[in-house]
Amino acid sequence: MKYLCLYFQVHQPFRLRNYSFFDIGNNHYYYDDYLNESVLQKVAQKCYLPTNELLLQLIKKHGNKFKITFSITGIALDQFELYAPEVIESFKRLADTGNVEFLAETYSHSLSSLKDSGIFKQQIIDHSARIEELFNVKPKIFRNTELIYSDQIGAEVYNLGYKGMLTEGAKHILGWKSPNFLYYNAIEPKLKLFLKNYKLSDDIAFRFSDQGWKDYPLSPQKYISWLNELNEKEELVNLFMDYETFGEHQWAETGIFKFLEELPEAVINDGNFAFETPSNIIKKLQPIAIANVPFPISWADEERDLTAWLGNDMQNEAYEKLYKLSDKVCQIDDDELQQDWEYLQTSDHFYYMSTKWFSDGEVHAYFNPYKTPYDAFINYMNVLSDFALRVNRIIPDKQEDIEIIRLNSVINNQTNEIQELKAKIKTLKSKTKKDKV
Repeated sequence: MKYLCLYFQVHQPFRLRNYSFFDIGNNHYYYDDYLNESVLQKVAQKCYLPTNELLLQLIKKHGNKFKITFSITGIALDQFELYAPEVIESFKRLADTGNVEFLAETYSHSLSSLKDSGIFKQQIIDHSARIEELFNVKPKIFRNTELIYSDQIGAEVYNLGYKGMLTEGAKHILGWKSPNFLYYNAIEPKLKLFLKNYKLSDDIAFRFSDQGWKDYPLSPQKYISWLNELNEKEELVNLFMDYETFGEHQWAETGIFKFLEELPEAVINDGNFAFETPSNIIKKLQPIAIANVPFPISWADEERDLTAWLGNDMQNEAYEKLYKLSDKVCQIDDDELQQDWEYLQTSDHFYYMSTKWFSDGEVHAYFNPYKTPYDAFINYMNVLSDFALRVNRIIPDKQEDIEIIRLNSVINNQTNEIQELKAKIKTLKSKTKKDKV
């Protein structure tokens, strides 16, 4: 039997408000609440709620023959709780069917796997605990931010107890090999790898409504014919996409919901493929080969590398300044500051600074609240400057800062002593006047 792994990524960032230079040191609230709530409510009504309801009905109709997989960032869950708690309830109904697998990932959809293994580990632990708390399931498979993966990252994930990991079936990694098999990590062979079939995934996620596409319109029957054209020895097709594909990236008017509604029955009736979740697939299939990935890959853009987030000087400066604070932040017991730390790590902030407007500009502009990458950079750096001030007040950065704080303390103490002495002098003068009378 061949398997279809249908996986959806659910994420929305906390977008930053217009934060000027003059706010630094004066206002420590960074978020555009109106914009965040507006976007979340819009996407909930267009995508999350109707698609969850449709999937629930499909599971009820097809039973164990239809299975799906999600990863939902902690940042998205925080926003659901604030702005649309009914979305969480709809995911809980899906979880209760037993036909849905929830994956672990970084809580804040961060790039920590590239910089700080300690923060990376803690974010995974926090996210897994949140998923278990909400949906009563403990994640067994891991999906990193934007499918970022390397041999070393995979080894770290395995050491945290995960049996499998999702990533991109990048051409420059696979070469002549097919993504339609199970692979294993180069350092920890027990970690199984699911590689995205980007052609078949993007046919739905990006090309579905493109009337200039030679295969437009796409029907379930046409799609299944493509699946059946694959080499008969291939065992697994991984269809990975953003959940916003349904109703947001591809509007309801395009027929995307009708396609999703009809696809499971068409696949089941065809009989050559079965829907399955990653944790079950690794029990049924054996990996066929090692996947050597010495340098990180992702599912973004044509290059499938990290340049969407770390491809220019602005992005790298912001990234380095952020994680330069990590050692200090980890020592500070302050809930509000820790929450800001989580939200400022979200990879979207760096994505908005991308200057890759030529090959992938339309994708980078989607959901982007800034007019230019430079506006995104300036706004983020203003926020980060204020955040750094807050951190450095608690844990000074340099010896000079420590000396300044010490001198300020001495001055404050001396000021208090002067005020006390002035009060005593005033009291004594008053007493002297009374004695003379």
